[in-house]
Amino acid sequence: MDTGSMCTVERRGCVHLITITGAGEHRLGLPLISALRSAVAAVRASPGAGAIVLAAEGKYFSNGFDQAWARTVPRHLHASMSEGFRGLLADLLALPMPTVAAVTGHAAAAGCALALAHDTIVMRASRGFLYMSEVDAGIKIVDYFAELLRQKVPDAATRRDMLLAGSKMTAGEAVRRGVVDATADGSVEDVVATAVAAAEGLAARGWDGEVVAEVRKAMWPAVWGKVKDYGTRSFVLCSRTCIARNCLQ
Repeated sequence: MDTGSMCTVERRGCVHLITITGAGEHRLGLPLISALRSAVAAVRASPGAGAIVLAAEGKYFSNGFDQAWARTVPRHLHASMSEGFRGLLADLLALPMPTVAAVTGHAAAAGCALALAHDTIVMRASRGFLYMSEVDAGIKIVDYFAELLRQKVPDAATRRDMLLAGSKMTAGEAVRRGVVDATADGSVEDVVATAVAAAEGLAARGWDGEVVAEVRKAMWPAVWGKVKDYGTRSFVLCSRTCIARNCLQ
């Protein structure tokens, strides 16, 4: 399945693999956010879907919001980018199946938040880092980013280093600090294979998907509270508006 050429969806048994395509930085502007939300919605509607893996081609998992794209569109669409991403996080938290991020390269700012929004994170050992760049870029952190870091990064000193020191965390350090669950040596394909294997193991448990979603929301209630109103229903309305304004071209 091709979702507007920005990402693909491939079924591997009961696991659906969403891959952000291309060799670029995979910046999260409205076009890519919308493509990812469409892909997640397609997986949710697919019979027999047992788990989801999100990966990316090339050097980057995602280098954050697409600030260059934002400079080319009307100002009122800047908030739409953040709101669309908030909706993507809501979609992932409400997904009735386990979710695994295959962090195949650098994950910065919104890209780091996207990885953290998954249940399980597998990170490439030889390349890439997690990096919350807001303090270095002089950008205020949005509330749901802060809440996501507060609830998904267990150690206060680690959160301080990520948010107030702009530390770039390698895979080994991320595992040691409890931010990432596992590392994988080798190529992008090796990282994806490890993540798919982890997803297969989770899918094999045969859990009730709706229970998985409700447990996830209950585990991270403050994050869910900040994103839930931007989920699937608002995505449909926003997409219609964006198409009407040609902002997804």
